Amino acid sequence: AFGALTVTEKLFPAIVTLHLLGGTVLLALLCVPAVAHGLAVRGQAPEPLAPWLRHALAAGLVLLTAQVALGGWVSTNYAVLACTTFPTCQGSWWPSMNFAQAFEIWRPLGLLQDGSHLDFEALTAIHYMHRLAAYVVVLALAALALALHRAQALARQRRWLAGLLLLQVLTGVSNVVFDWPLLAAVLHTGGAAALVGVLVWSLAASST
Repeated sequence: AFGALTVTEKLFPAIVTLHLLGGTVLLALLCVPAVAHGLAVRGQAPEPLAPWLRHALAAGLVLLTAQVALGGWVSTNYAVLACTTFPTCQGSWWPSMNFAQAFEIWRPLGLLQDGSHLDFEALTAIHYMHRLAAYVVVLALAALALALHRAQALARQRRWLAGLLLLQVLTGVSNVVFDWPLLAAVLHTGGAAALVGVLVWSLAASST
């Protein structure tokens, strides 16, 4: 339904972002029975984890999902090129931003609800919020990858988490400094989905 509305509503940003999130949720839901089937075939039980580590995995998944939503908002508003330098944006650590316009959710592409055009400062705010949130998510998932050393049965998940996290950092920076090349953009979106899959895989393959 959201795929159809994406076309009929002419790339309405909120609808396109919901389409991305819906696909992400479907991927996560498919991962759960796939992992359960794999464990059953191998005759294995879920790996017991300390409650705090399971909670950390769940918190990491929540943070990552929020970041996927912010990334979708950047993409659907074509705000990637609002900042073309890294680590600063427009030569500043805190560029001019319009948060009220940036997060007016239900509006047409490039316009506000009153029909006026979205300011460039709003596009900057959309981009920069995703970048600032990325710092938090990268640190949190890196700490989670280190914490998974305590669970030897999740060694594969730990390696995938670390590798995909590095890929996300590289492709995210590449999108900024190389003017949004198609390969980097596709890898960045795919990498985010893969990270969701790895965290769901880790949760489904473990228990308290």
